[in-house]
Amino acid sequence: MLIKLYPENPNVKQIKQVVECLKKGGIIIYPTDTVYGLGCDINNQKAIERICQIKGIKPDKANFSFICHDLSNLSDYTLPLENTIFKLMRRALPGPFTFILKANSNVPKIFKSNKKTVGIRIPNNSIAIEIVKELGNPILSTSIPADGQMFEILTDPELIFEEYKNKVDIVIDGGIGKDIPSTVVDCSQDEPEVIRQGLGILEDFI
Repeated sequence: MLIKLYPENPNVKQIKQVVECLKKGGIIIYPTDTVYGLGCDINNQKAIERICQIKGIKPDKANFSFICHDLSNLSDYTLPLENTIFKLMRRALPGPFTFILKANSNVPKIFKSNKKTVGIRIPNNSIAIEIVKELGNPILSTSIPADGQMFEILTDPELIFEEYKNKVDIVIDGGIGKDIPSTVVDCSQDEPEVIRQGLGILEDFI
């Protein structure tokens, strides 16, 4: 199913339709402020396994993060943050960053690496944010498989739908996406460290 949503004013009825799909174990492709994301409810193990199959990876090797709607529920999933890290995130988010933080015991095991960390995204995209708000907990965030794909298939939602309509339940058309992923910042050690440079420029917020 292809659903058209407008970032300026996402249709509430259609947002609820997407959330009902997620609650039933559905997989969606959705817009962010960077590349289109492939996602599901983080509490649905079978849905996560389906995404691993689509990406051709084993669940215990997955490098997923998840999308929150704001910073208010970070403590539900992470260990207490240093004040400097929290202030940095508050300045940079919502925005094109993934922050790697120390995970607590509430995080589903599949999201924890050997370092017991979890990636957090709060994209500057109202469609993704409204979905998470309505769902009541974060959704998984991972990029669409890019191996051998044409640029347009990764950024044009209609082409994404043609490519993935038999693999996912809903593709959300939120307009043409970007082809640059988020900047990944590891905040699990003493000092923040950029481990993947993407769209976000961390220096602008330090």
